[in-house]
Amino acid sequence: MRLKIDAQRKLFKRDIMIYGHFLEHFHRQIYGGVFEPGSPLSDDDGFRVDVMDALKKIRVPVIRWPGGCFVSSYHWKKAVGANRVASFDKSWRVEDDNSFGTDEFIKLCGKLGCEPYICLNAGTGSIEEMSDWVEYCNLDHEGEFAKWRIANGHRKPYEVKYWSIGNENYGAWELGAKDSDTWSRLVEESAKLITHVDPNVELTAAALDDIDWNVKLLTRAGERLKWISIHGYWDGLWNVDEPADYMQVMAMSGHTGDALGRVRGLLKAMNLDKSVKIAYDEWNLRGWHHPAAHTVEQGKTPEEYLYPRDRNDINSTYTMADAVFTACFLNTMLRNADVVGMANFAPAVNTRGAIYVYPEGIVKRTTYHVFDMFANMMGDTVLDSWASNGESMICPVKGSDRFEATDCVDAVATLDIDSGKICVSLINRHPEKEQQVIVTGVSGKCRSYTLCGNSP
Repeated sequence: MRLKIDAQRKLFKRDIMIYGHFLEHFHRQIYGGVFEPGSPLSDDDGFRVDVMDALKKIRVPVIRWPGGCFVSSYHWKKAVGANRVASFDKSWRVEDDNSFGTDEFIKLCGKLGCEPYICLNAGTGSIEEMSDWVEYCNLDHEGEFAKWRIANGHRKPYEVKYWSIGNENYGAWELGAKDSDTWSRLVEESAKLITHVDPNVELTAAALDDIDWNVKLLTRAGERLKWISIHGYWDGLWNVDEPADYMQVMAMSGHTGDALGRVRGLLKAMNLDKSVKIAYDEWNLRGWHHPAAHTVEQGKTPEEYLYPRDRNDINSTYTMADAVFTACFLNTMLRNADVVGMANFAPAVNTRGAIYVYPEGIVKRTTYHVFDMFANMMGDTVLDSWASNGESMICPVKGSDRFEATDCVDAVATLDIDSGKICVSLINRHPEKEQQVIVTGVSGKCRSYTLCGNSP
């Protein structure tokens, strides 16, 4: 394959937030994940030091919290102050003691040096409850909830910039799901109330690559939004945990930009591509395994709906397939960094996360090392580049008898403006065969960093 790089043609600067992450109150992401008071590996605030060190190493720029489906029955006021009220999480059907709430999340982000991104309850919550949360976090002293924050020992406002109205409220699985007409009206009124509290916030709202949903949302509320949110899981394992094999994943890796392309086209058609950005704020190759939880017939015993979630913690699930797919996704984000300003790997720890946390330490899964390379090596400016004479391979499509051709090599070139160094992300999807890539248009010494395994 020949890769031509035009180092003089700088396409756009990427936002570091495309390397973002996500935490939800699901299984062991929070409790026994980032937060474990009493552990010898935790600091005085209860945060796991080994986890924080690992997240700092990959320069996590933003964390989305508290969900996810969890947020659609989450009432934030029960999880602040001295008198926490335990809640039954109706989405995941477990009790949350609410010892980790808004103040703890902000403290975690402060320790990591990242932006907090809060998702609001647009399922069972009210628009006033949403705006009260913004008041608690962002007002200096005015009103009941800013005063409550101060009484809780936090004099300075948190100045949370990024807020999402809702999660996947278009889906039948979501508590408090809405149709497109109801949703567009709710987002408009929520945004109105929130920006009356703090006009400096940047709002996003749940969207998907559906014309009816997005046109109604953007027609009604587009002028009040800075972002729209889309999600993607390619190997859905919600009820049956049979992960796609390597070659099936390679077929999936050729489609990381499909939904993005459709949403980009719609924004352009509505003349909003310069004012509204895309937040790919929940994504992963593997869907989370939680059988009999978001189904009409609910599991009746923990053996049916709760204990199977431990299967997400089988570290051997996360192979070179996950690493290669993750790299392909991040290449796609770089290629579309003019319209994608944020992406959040779901989740940061445990479940399908890049880091597995257990009482005695952590495991850095294959995907962790991909984030390490991209966040610490790739440049901040995307360069024009194009490939020719590349090979393709035939990959089976999971769940069907079809096959499709997938390029063996995926490539993106970037420039670090400060140092002047060019960094190229080259991904070889082929499970066995090395690929020869002839790079033209640039010259000088080159250093190679490689992530590989003994087998796929």
